[in-house]
Amino acid sequence: MIKVTSETCIYRFSKDNKPAASVESGETVIFETLDCFGNQIQSNDDKLETMDWNRVNPATGPVYVNGAEPGDVLKVTIQRITCRNKGVIATGENFGVLGDKFKGLVSRVVPIKDDMAVFDEKLSLPLNRMIGVIGVAPEGEALNTGTPGHHGGNMDNTRITENAVLYLPVAVPGALFALGDLHAVMGDGEISGTGLEVAGEVQVQLEVIKGLKLNNPVLENENFYAAIASAATLDEAVSASVSDMFDIAASRIELPDTEITMLFSLAGQTQICQVVDPLKTARFVIPKCVLEKYNFKFV
Repeated sequence: MIKVTSETCIYRFSKDNKPAASVESGETVIFETLDCFGNQIQSNDDKLETMDWNRVNPATGPVYVNGAEPGDVLKVTIQRITCRNKGVIATGENFGVLGDKFKGLVSRVVPIKDDMAVFDEKLSLPLNRMIGVIGVAPEGEALNTGTPGHHGGNMDNTRITENAVLYLPVAVPGALFALGDLHAVMGDGEISGTGLEVAGEVQVQLEVIKGLKLNNPVLENENFYAAIASAATLDEAVSASVSDMFDIAASRIELPDTEITMLFSLAGQTQICQVVDPLKTARFVIPKCVLEKYNFKFV
């Protein structure tokens, strides 16, 4: 098993990034990650205003997966996510959905104890460890790690958790996979501009899938499949995610297009991932128990 430390991190997904490691398809890799602030906020005395903003949203990697070629899909099985015993939450001027209500920036350190985030003396929240930034290099120009897109990136999807499987369309040889920006707790939307940002470790298995064509990332867990899409507006992201799932279903089950559409309207769920990044991200979720009635097989 290979471990990639946080000393090797990127701030943009690019085909020109030098690999931190090379693995065979099917190998397991451990990624050590910094938090989204590059571990620069360690106490309530540390201020966002004095932080080096060039070190924001580091992603550990990239890892070159032997055999991955453009047109393939990289299957990422998330086996384990661990995080440190404290995280950082922040908001303020021009931060998130309510950023127009504030002057200046505010952050504070939140302790984590017994799998609970201690928000204050009245409230502790159960952890939902998830990966905010996860993706591969795009075909064209480099994209900063704060931006989501076809390659994955900063999707901030609360369902990218332990035991989930993420399928990413490969655009460059080796895929050049990287991840970071862990959250211990976050609600859909990430409306303050951050979740509970934490450093930690992620263990994943990386597998190359041949013959599977995807426009955008797809997520699978025990209960559902979800098509994920990012766009300039939330409306566009929703439409793209629904369209992607329609194409996936239509090529795999024997139902007329109108029947699939009506089935989606009855059983599907449009959900928001995040609304605070340069592009907005949505997911369209279909329960496995619905699709399996029609002998659906994704891979």
